[in-house]
Amino acid sequence: MALIINGEKIDDEIIEAEFREIKGFHERTLQVACCERDPEFRALAKDNITSRALLGQESRRRYPEVPEDDIDARLAKLIEEAGGEAQFYFKIGVPVADKAVIRDNLASGVRLDKTLQAIYAPEPDPTEAELRAAYEASTDLYLTAEEIHAAHITKSLQGAKSRDEVFQSMRDIRRQLLDGADFMKLAEEHRADEQQQIDLGWFKRGEFMEEFEAIAFSMNEGEISPVFTTQLGFHVCTVLGRKAPAPMPFEQVKEAVRARLIEQHRDAKFNDLLDQLKATAKIEDTDPPEEGENCGH
Repeated sequence: MALIINGEKIDDEIIEAEFREIKGFHERTLQVACCERDPEFRALAKDNITSRALLGQESRRRYPEVPEDDIDARLAKLIEEAGGEAQFYFKIGVPVADKAVIRDNLASGVRLDKTLQAIYAPEPDPTEAELRAAYEASTDLYLTAEEIHAAHITKSLQGAKSRDEVFQSMRDIRRQLLDGADFMKLAEEHRADEQQQIDLGWFKRGEFMEEFEAIAFSMNEGEISPVFTTQLGFHVCTVLGRKAPAPMPFEQVKEAVRARLIEQHRDAKFNDLLDQLKATAKIEDTDPPEEGENCGH
């Protein structure tokens, strides 16, 4: 057994699952290759598990008994959020017959909620002046989204003899644009029908196809894009205008500022509690030190 926290033994499978989740996240975000950071990720996994175990132990110390009504209320809320009882049990992957296990887990959740509510109290009630000061100190957190105004020329593959035929046609159009042809006029000449939109107007990231936005938002105003493809066909686009992010008015984001101050208060209280619990805990880690280069790849 690698990890024992105040006498509570942690299964190796739990540590391994936490480690795989952490490493998988970093691999998906291209922050790691192979195994060079495995010791770091395993240490982080153990720290996460230790924190959860200490919080669970503290919650049981503070609230050893949980009223059945509180468990019922929590279960009803989770079932409602899941869209029904069948969906709830399917989502958590636990058979309906294991209701005792589920209620025990729910009781742990109730205890933790009560513990957190106790350590957060009293929560701050910032004044208007405090809210405005916090806003002024961090306007970069309350910016409008970047917007661009774009237009495009597009050709679908419908009715074409081949993809290469369409591609070569779009390459020719792009050459004309680079030689100074008027974009909107050329777009009208190659418009498939009246319903085909040329001027796309102003839009933010997330409002168009990702592959289109990746090209358009990387361009300068007036630039002509390479020929590129989306599910709709081949495109050439240009950026007609750009609006940089700008601070939103205070009144518009005042409640977001308030929520951030409260969240900062909660984070500080939460971390203080964890520090206190770790300072007095008996944590036994029997794993030998890991060597990052011994990954077998």
